Amino acid sequence: MKQVSLALSVILAGLTITVVSCDSEKPFGSAAKTGPAATAPVATAPAPVSEVALMSVVGSPGQADNDEGVNQYKQGHMDVATDRFQKALKSDPKLAEAQYNLGLSFDKMGKHDEATAAFKQAVALAPANPAIKDSPILKKHLGA
Repeated sequence: MKQVSLALSVILAGLTITVVSCDSEKPFGSAAKTGPAATAPVATAPAPVSEVALMSVVGSPGQADNDEGVNQYKQGHMDVATDRFQKALKSDPKLAEAQYNLGLSFDKMGKHDEATAAFKQAVALAPANPAIKDSPILKKHLGA
């Protein structure tokens, strides 16, 4: 009987830790708030989803340039990112990820005709790639 009791204690302790750790996502001190702000939650719009540039296939001749372009894209350096994606495509013209990323960069730069052309080429290179074909920004450019 002691073994069963000990086992239950260990299980309950584990559940308590799990419940407490799940609760730790709440901001510290939120239960102590009083006043109107505490009783009426403020509705906020969800943050817009940003399109994510895609890393290339390992072993591609354009991998290093594409992946550096992704880093530049993340930092908001669209001119440098575009140059790197174009360089990756010179090394590997069938690198769909670089073609897609080029479209993203062109879109961010306001070069929508170039973005549309890049997105068309990306879909032609990888028609079954869900990260490419299901992209909302690609669909917007291609009218899909």
